[in-house]
Amino acid sequence: MKKKLSILVTTVGLMVLNSCTNLNEIVLDEASASGLSDKQAAEGIISPVYALLPNIFQHTNYFALQEISTDEAILPYRGGTDWGDNGIYLAMHQHTHTSTDPNIRNTWNLILQGMSRSITAINSLPTLNDPSAKTFLAEARGMRAYYSMLTLDMFGLVFVKDDLGENSKIIRGDEAVEYIKSELLAIEPLVDPNVGPGRISKGVVWGLLARLYLNAAVYRDPYAAQFTFKPEDMDKVVEYSDKIINSGVYQLSRDYFSLFNDDNHNNKELIFAVDQRADLNGHNRMAYFSLSGDQFPLPAYPNANGTDGPGITPDFYRTWVTANAPKDPAVADPRFYKQNLSIYSNPADSCVAAENFNINRGILRGQQYGLIRRNGVFLKCPDGKMKVGKLFHDTRNRPTQAVDFTEQIDFTVAGSNYNTGFRVEKYEFSKKSVSGRNFGEADIIILRLADVYMMRAEAKLRKSNDAASALADVNLVRAARTATTPAPALTSMTLDLLFRERGFEFYWEMLRRTDMIRFGKYEGTWTEKTNTDKNKRVFPIPQTAIDGASNIPGYLKQNAGY
Repeated sequence: MKKKLSILVTTVGLMVLNSCTNLNEIVLDEASASGLSDKQAAEGIISPVYALLPNIFQHTNYFALQEISTDEAILPYRGGTDWGDNGIYLAMHQHTHTSTDPNIRNTWNLILQGMSRSITAINSLPTLNDPSAKTFLAEARGMRAYYSMLTLDMFGLVFVKDDLGENSKIIRGDEAVEYIKSELLAIEPLVDPNVGPGRISKGVVWGLLARLYLNAAVYRDPYAAQFTFKPEDMDKVVEYSDKIINSGVYQLSRDYFSLFNDDNHNNKELIFAVDQRADLNGHNRMAYFSLSGDQFPLPAYPNANGTDGPGITPDFYRTWVTANAPKDPAVADPRFYKQNLSIYSNPADSCVAAENFNINRGILRGQQYGLIRRNGVFLKCPDGKMKVGKLFHDTRNRPTQAVDFTEQIDFTVAGSNYNTGFRVEKYEFSKKSVSGRNFGEADIIILRLADVYMMRAEAKLRKSNDAASALADVNLVRAARTATTPAPALTSMTLDLLFRERGFEFYWEMLRRTDMIRFGKYEGTWTEKTNTDKNKRVFPIPQTAIDGASNIPGYLKQNAGY
């Protein structure tokens, strides 16, 4: 979509959400939209439906819920001074979070606001005569279905509402699955197959249907001792995966990390993503979240540093080591690490032209090198190039302590130091941002083609233990990353191996919690987490929502265990 969609957001106004029982938009005076053509009005109505996705996918919202609650990410109380936040990140990792957790509340509110905006669009677009209004109407229904999938996945319920003046009906389990399915099937013939990854397309509908069918066993009975994956559901996963693969619209990327570059919007592997191109005012903080406060990825911005946020758990790191032994994972698998600074392999390369400076990508371990800042400016070599060297914790006033990321990270004093935990730099730092640190152009991926192959592989394993077909799909993805030497082919395939492979392919892409639940791993033990309560598979409904719905007795009940 064009930049003008953001400008025209005022045609529908912003939502005020105090209670989940009243998911209403406040529509501004129509005079604010006077002089617009029907096409412009339609664009202005659909824009807000997508506009909250960047907020939902911020690092402290959806990411925190989907990753810090798992064996992939952990965020300790850094140095006893940073990321304390009343213990919410410790509790999220240990599965002791409560209904007052602000990240859970913010994520809930943003999703419901997005759903409300979808309903506003569904009611407004039929009044317009431009042909685009019909396409946008289908997209609005598709986004309502997507937001419903998020609430079903995280909170175990779906709000059903068509009229802005009525209270939502709450549904769960099989009824919720069937509702989302019916909505997606209804728009399948109506959406455009070629609108790009930032909008609901035919490929997105197929992908969401495949994901819905794959997780339907969990959604129907989220607290089950053992999930029942129906053969007919698995057939549907294969059917919709085949539609995407055979469409010819998408292709696997040769370069794994290009999937997460600033210019990834046009990467053919992306099916559905949060559109954060520069003209849409992207707010992508994923690039700096995990880095050290003494890592500065942008020569143009001496204040654009990391925040010493989460690291990967030792448990997750060890899966890489075990799978690739005796080789180091950085050598064996191009998804693990990409070296951009030559000083790591040649200590003499300590001067780098500013335009050529790029921080390493992937999982960062050990001593870190980079731009050296003194008194607020970067040091330069005599020839004017940027000085690159060994990094110390200067911004923490610990100039003798090296920025050397360690494998061990936990909630002890030693394990919570600023250097603990291997870090993740998957998304590229924006080189065009006006602030460097807070904005970014990289689209945040919701669904990509590699996931489609992996879903198809899993469905075949679950239905009939077709290990040969599943192995072929997984190896096809591994072999596709030919920009460097791809990971070697696997020789066997089981559900446990597929779960491990999904971790390698999609780490920190906000799929892990959903995967762990589906594979029966979420009640396991890792790092600082020992809680085995299956009620933690879904999050608590925020207490503010419970309180706001108290005027209707029995309408909104708290999830079990909270």
